[in-house]
Amino acid sequence: MLRHWLQLSLTEGIGPILQSRVVEAAGSAQAACEATTSMLRNVEGIGSGKALKIHDALKRAAAEVEPELERTAKAGARLICREDEEYPAMLKIIPDPPPVLYIIGAIEPRDLNGIAMVGSRRCSLYGREQAERFAALLAGAGFTIVSGGARGIDSAAHRGAMMHEAGRTIAVLGSGIDVPYPRENESLFRQISQRGAVVSEYPMGAAPLPENFPKRNRIVSGISRGVLVIEADERSGALITARMATEDHNRAVMAIPGRVDNAMSAGPHKLIREGAALIVNLADIVSALHPLPVDVGQPDLFRVEEPGESAKPQAKMVEPMLANLTAHQVQLVEAMNEHPSDVDSLVERSGLSTPVVLQQLTLLSLKGIVKRVEGNTYVRTK
Repeated sequence: MLRHWLQLSLTEGIGPILQSRVVEAAGSAQAACEATTSMLRNVEGIGSGKALKIHDALKRAAAEVEPELERTAKAGARLICREDEEYPAMLKIIPDPPPVLYIIGAIEPRDLNGIAMVGSRRCSLYGREQAERFAALLAGAGFTIVSGGARGIDSAAHRGAMMHEAGRTIAVLGSGIDVPYPRENESLFRQISQRGAVVSEYPMGAAPLPENFPKRNRIVSGISRGVLVIEADERSGALITARMATEDHNRAVMAIPGRVDNAMSAGPHKLIREGAALIVNLADIVSALHPLPVDVGQPDLFRVEEPGESAKPQAKMVEPMLANLTAHQVQLVEAMNEHPSDVDSLVERSGLSTPVVLQQLTLLSLKGIVKRVEGNTYVRTK
């Protein structure tokens, strides 16, 4: 299965959309690799002119599969394809998902709650501080930070995510996974691979060509539930990612406002004028996110236990809505009633610390069990 998806990936003249069409027409990736010119001719977007070229390219790619697998293993990486369970569910449902992903590290089910953080390579101190701060807050609330591993905002977001002891982050490269770019981030990528994953769709040895990065951006957006823009001019790749997110992927687009005298504030301010959510705190991000698409299901994403809690709710908790909650989440929900409660009251009633209450309120909001009302008060919705 993997070998056939890799063969399709290595075939010249056929991108992700055409690959999907050929697989659909043939019935499987294996059958697509064995497609005749007459079958290829009938695939939308190929026709008579390209069918023979693609048929020949498929044969050439078949000879490259084994050497590519060997190069991948030698680099300490591995490959997954669209049919693998580890393949990101959110990425699978975009119009042009990559047939294979090269990975150093691991994709986990909780990465379904990914937030993309993007922005300028030439960010200001303010931009870098906000990227690190929001990434750390999001990581602490159970989100996985996704970015492109570039200088500036991307690097700050990855580092911010790893400030939290349980924080996860994913870097999507615009080069082969064995060609770290920018070179000065090589050590950062090693850290990321231990706290998430470094990912690429490009074959081993692929150079960081300019045309690779807009394609890379669709993965950054596609793997995430929303895109948060921090500092970017109006021609920035970050705004291209934001457009993909809203127009192609139906993802939430958010922006942090910047200084009015900073040219890098133009991009976020433009997005806000066009309807992006204005973000000033973590609760704004949670409120802006769309529900998970039904295509990907809604597994229990946050089963990471807090110190001192049991993996299962206590036996007395019998309400169906509490069945999949951690013990801390059950304590918090039971401390709430039909009247709005502020954080201090919830700390007192639940016996949990303030950081734990804040984190669990975020997760419960995502599950739709509580919602924020006036100010910083919360109420049960079920």
